[in-house]
Amino acid sequence: MRNRIANHSEGTGPLNRSASMIGLAGLQWFFFMFTNTVVVPLSLGAALHLPPEEIAASLQRSFLLTGLVCILQAWIGHRYAVMDGPAGVWWGLGLGLCSSAQSVGMSLTAVGGGLATGFLLSGFLMIVLGALGFGQLLKRLFSPIVMGVSLLLLTVQLTMNFFKGMIGLQANGQMDPKVAGLSVAVALLVGLIQLKGPKRFANYAILIGIIVGWIANDLWLGANQSRQAAAGPLFSLFPWGAPNLEYGIIVASVIVGLINMTNTVTALSTVEKIYGTQTSDARYKRSYALTGLFSMLSALFGLLPFGLFTSSVGLLESTKILERSALIAGAAMFALLGLAPSLSGFFSMMPSSIGNAVLFVAYLQMFGTALRTIRSVEYNSKTIFRVALPVLLGISIMNTPPQAFAAFPMFVSPLLSNGLVMGVLLSLVMENSVDWTKLDTAAPDGKKLNA
Repeated sequence: MRNRIANHSEGTGPLNRSASMIGLAGLQWFFFMFTNTVVVPLSLGAALHLPPEEIAASLQRSFLLTGLVCILQAWIGHRYAVMDGPAGVWWGLGLGLCSSAQSVGMSLTAVGGGLATGFLLSGFLMIVLGALGFGQLLKRLFSPIVMGVSLLLLTVQLTMNFFKGMIGLQANGQMDPKVAGLSVAVALLVGLIQLKGPKRFANYAILIGIIVGWIANDLWLGANQSRQAAAGPLFSLFPWGAPNLEYGIIVASVIVGLINMTNTVTALSTVEKIYGTQTSDARYKRSYALTGLFSMLSALFGLLPFGLFTSSVGLLESTKILERSALIAGAAMFALLGLAPSLSGFFSMMPSSIGNAVLFVAYLQMFGTALRTIRSVEYNSKTIFRVALPVLLGISIMNTPPQAFAAFPMFVSPLLSNGLVMGVLLSLVMENSVDWTKLDTAAPDGKKLNA
């Protein structure tokens, strides 16, 4: 089994699914990419006060470039069915800088120009450092505990966001009962199909949930009548602002860029367990090169830099469809969507609550992956700190308003207010500075703690 899966990773194994099954799996990947991508340019466009036509164009650019980089990664990059797209850590940085710009007397155009410079530099550094083998250093630093902490925090961060979206949480802090009820029903449907449904249906539970949920939403709550604004030029240089030398933003971008490189290690090290194979140094370097190149393109065209989605593991474990051809098919559809303004407008009307509901279920698999990652270590009353401290610190920061960190300098406040980043950094420091083997003794009562 492991050899067959490994062969599929390399593209040398026999095709064991029909073209129609791969097409359905590709459509499922398409919706996975869409729900993970569509909100990013919309939220950043609003934060930067961009005109509607530019936001519409950035949505198309995001679809096109995300589809292209996923195809290239699966074909000649890391060669797994793993999504590469606008990275969440960059999203947090961008929104954080926009929200704090006024308090430090900086215009949004200056922030956008500083981010453009930082994105260009970070993408270039990723290509160079990846080619020099920096990925191997990160692999040595990222022990199973660090990867487990990263996966736990990522799962918590994503599911918190999905839960808020699926219950229709409004600006006043109240939920929409109708939206919440339908979302819970869709989530239960997806979960039941995965747990109790025939395998041929379970593999497409997410796709079924989106289609059924979208139809039910339009029938029960009424169709969304909003339309995407007419898009401006598909490619316009530096729509956020001309590159500048805002050193605080550039320093923060470089730091986040280095942190983003760890996503590649976490994603590929985790997905290796599913495929039963090892990722060669050459594939790491090609993956970094592609992510870095498209991150530099994102700087030119007003998009967030790219990064591997460790959350792809949740989809792979939910569907059990590992073929790269499915990802390539979905990515091709997604890229074509970016070239069709009318289609982009149609799919942008998909209820976000339904997308959040199905992703909430899909990402539950990541929690199991995280537990399996750290389960190999036995814990006592002392060594439990190596997991508990970074995870609970990260969750605590996630539940602290970003405004609480506004007193810190602008180039560190977005980092300090990011629970995922701070938790992973703390775990890295603890794992590489403390000799846990000396503390790996029985607890005072002589009992070990189960992982």
